[in-house]
Amino acid sequence: MASDPSLKFVRARQQMVRGQLKARGIRDPRVLAVMGEIPREKFVVPSLVEQAYEDRPLYIGHEQTISQPYIVALMTEALQLKGHERVLEIGTGSGYQTAVLAHLCKEVFTIERVGELAQRARAVLEQQGLANIHFRTGDGSLGWPEEAPFDAILVTAGATELPPTYREQLVEGGRLVIPLGPIGAQVLHRYTREPNAWIDEEITRVAFVPLIVNHAEPSSPSPSAGS
Repeated sequence: MASDPSLKFVRARQQMVRGQLKARGIRDPRVLAVMGEIPREKFVVPSLVEQAYEDRPLYIGHEQTISQPYIVALMTEALQLKGHERVLEIGTGSGYQTAVLAHLCKEVFTIERVGELAQRARAVLEQQGLANIHFRTGDGSLGWPEEAPFDAILVTAGATELPPTYREQLVEGGRLVIPLGPIGAQVLHRYTREPNAWIDEEITRVAFVPLIVNHAEPSSPSPSAGS
């Protein structure tokens, strides 16, 4: 009897969690569990399916990448999600990070500037049965003001400075995770909004594609996945 080809991906996910996440210090049990379940191979381009669980980013077209698993886990863990949050994601990309967030919070509001990527990600996310995601195509640097404030904001592109809209759209006590700095010298930051101050923590050096700021008007929001 032929073996189930999906089993190799199950084993690859298990190895990813052990060797790439736990071994590097990811401790949040919810993050580890979710990333051990989500089929990452569904979110990469067909030609790279066999490389889906490798410890590196993979090209997804339009000069964009799907982040390596460890970075996805690290950024997600930094948000300290408990399950009740409304999260703004800047840069839908492949939709993999979106899926991780959707399993860990109440609602995800995700923005992608490249229409083709947004459509592809939405199709995959709907196939996964995730019904708590809201989609928008447009300039992510504007955030999503009519749905603000958010309990957490995750930015998956590097900015040279923190867009003020993100500060304005985060609740008191909320957390914002974003790569900042020039290409080649980016640092992942976590900002926490306190009553009278912003706490800025540097997490690690990273390399992300740049956040494009063109201030184009966003398209009308799409219905939630699964609706």
